Amino acid sequence: MEKLNNILALFEPISLKEMDNVKLLNRTDTKFVFNLNTLELFLESCSKDYKILTIKNKNIASYKTLYFDTKDFEFYNHHHNQKGNRFKVRIRKYVDSSLCFLEIKNKIKGRTIKTRTLINDFEEQLSSESIDFIQKVVQNKNPLQMKIWNSFDRITLTNEKRKERLTIDINLSFELGEEKKQLKNIVICELKQERVNIQSPAYIKLKKLQIRPARISKYCIGAGSVYENLKINRFKKKFIQLIKISA
Repeated sequence: MEKLNNILALFEPISLKEMDNVKLLNRTDTKFVFNLNTLELFLESCSKDYKILTIKNKNIASYKTLYFDTKDFEFYNHHHNQKGNRFKVRIRKYVDSSLCFLEIKNKIKGRTIKTRTLINDFEEQLSSESIDFIQKVVQNKNPLQMKIWNSFDRITLTNEKRKERLTIDINLSFELGEEKKQLKNIVICELKQERVNIQSPAYIKLKKLQIRPARISKYCIGAGSVYENLKINRFKKKFIQLIKISA
């Protein structure tokens, strides 16, 4: 951890307010999954191309998320069945700043559109205001219920000239009651851009490290590993890949 902190100190800091120009709530996402041992090599190569989000002198932020779905896992199954227009509903807390948002992600035609509203705290039972907000975006009258908790730590890098952000998630875990699953030694890196550009410095550096884009959903991996009766046919290769990467 000390070596990682020393590498992160090489990056020029950027504040949350300064990052407003790169919110990218309507964007393309390219994800990469690799072993934690590779992270330091990758970050060392990126320090001149990106700034690092720094809040209260911290550049690794803690996140906690609560995912919602219908009783029969409609959102999960839409993703599993590769539906072209699908949603994810979650409450995410930015632990270090105590900010909490109800967030809806709509994946449509290769783009991710995120809509969110500030709320006071987690709601295991959605409030009427939250239900109204969700229905305006999702237009689905089926009631939603909490499904799974997810925690992770995040490093956020930004390149203002290229209008891109890079989120790097580590220490991922999922919880349901007493059951807890951890993705040990796994890094999920997400390149967020206005449109896909493989000339991105991050994309080029990851390619040099022989890391290729990968499709992965934290919610689906977490739910698929905790709920025994969920269909996981299309995700089996993902689970095998995660086991190999974490070794």
